[in-house]
Amino acid sequence: MDTAKKPTAKKKPIDDNAIISKYMDYVLEKNEEPKNVFSFCKEHKIEESDFYTFFGSFDALKQEIWVKFFENALATIQKEEAFEGYSDKNKLLTLYFTLFELMTLNRSYVLFSLKENKEGLKNLKSLKLFRNHFKDFIVNIISDSSESNDKINKVTKPIFSEGAWIQFLFLLKFWIDDTSKGFEKTDVLIEKSVNTVVDLLDTKPLESLFDLGKFLWKEKMN
Repeated sequence: MDTAKKPTAKKKPIDDNAIISKYMDYVLEKNEEPKNVFSFCKEHKIEESDFYTFFGSFDALKQEIWVKFFENALATIQKEEAFEGYSDKNKLLTLYFTLFELMTLNRSYVLFSLKENKEGLKNLKSLKLFRNHFKDFIVNIISDSSESNDKINKVTKPIFSEGAWIQFLFLLKFWIDDTSKGFEKTDVLIEKSVNTVVDLLDTKPLESLFDLGKFLWKEKMN
């Protein structure tokens, strides 16, 4: 008597988020990069072709992780109905606090990713696409904000967005080294430095620079 054949179980499709999750788990558990795409895929039962559907290399994957940090932060703040009506300062504060909250949730990976780099944060390849998204966000803020339109001739968009990016790297480095409870010192620095970068669109940046300088001097001396 013939028996009915069991239907072949369909293979669950894998997406970019699943591959990223497996990669992050791998590097944190083994404290090293996978040797190559083939061995990584074999260990995690991923078709190599599926990996290349989403990422051309591990470098591309690492860049995408940072892009997702930014996209998730942006999606979170855009859910706030009042966000579009925020001032320049509050838009930046909301972005920074949300980004650093997401990075704190993934702090072990972020530290692995950044400490892997030997050339300094400014030259980190993994941040290349993240940097583009970040600077686009800054340009959109100063383009759309009514409070910035009358000042925009004083500081060009590229200069302002690059200044904001350097400021973010500065905050990131501080956060990496921050050992305070709940990273409360980073929170203080975010507020003070955002005041400074927003005031660059105004005519009175020196007061904020002085306030920021006092905070950094105190942290250095303690």
